[in-house]
Amino acid sequence: MLKQLVPAIAHVHELTGRTLQQLTLLDGSQYTVVPGSRVSLKCLSTTVEAACMSALSLAGAVADSPLDAAGFSGDPALDAAARQVQHASARARLTDILADAAHHLDACATGCQYAATGIIRDLTLHPQHMPSLPKLTRGQYTALEEIAQGGARFWRSLRGGRESVRAGDGSTIPSKPFRLLAKNRLVRVQERNSSLGGQDVTVTAAGLLVLDTQRSSRTSSSAPARPAPSAASTAGRRR
Repeated sequence: MLKQLVPAIAHVHELTGRTLQQLTLLDGSQYTVVPGSRVSLKCLSTTVEAACMSALSLAGAVADSPLDAAGFSGDPALDAAARQVQHASARARLTDILADAAHHLDACATGCQYAATGIIRDLTLHPQHMPSLPKLTRGQYTALEEIAQGGARFWRSLRGGRESVRAGDGSTIPSKPFRLLAKNRLVRVQERNSSLGGQDVTVTAAGLLVLDTQRSSRTSSSAPARPAPSAASTAGRRR
């Protein structure tokens, strides 16, 4: 139980820190003058609360999980039957605690989705507040769309610094459009001490905004009209 909870708690705290960072950046940005921004910021602040509650629940599971360590000198040692009873009584408490943590984490995911949707909606309804965003080519938009749909992993080789990016479905994302997406902060590469296992790549709020505002032009340009059949081919089918 402890081995399973330690990485989960650490990950929740990491995500809480990132959410606080984004909330701070938005609170100090020009987005605060956009009509409707207060609702999105409030939603993100309640997401921080839910994340902290989930971490607290997981910490409670650590505290309530029975440990088979030795007591003080002279205390009676627990036999196998006593340990079994102790574990059985704790199982129900741990089940409720973990279910509560999962509920809070689910609320976090919903809150982040609502906040991102609200930001895009507010800026779309009030384009005068729209930040300057790069106009993507078809290849750049496709790469950003692939990352948004299934995520991606980023690798940098230790020798030569060669970089490679793979989408969630295993396909390779060309490095040139990816570098432009990263340069314009449309995607985020999660920082880690070691990149041997790859680093997670996610789409930022600016990237989601680009996907939403440039979708119509990409859809129309990527679906060329089918040429009308020639008179000769039509006559051939009639025969």
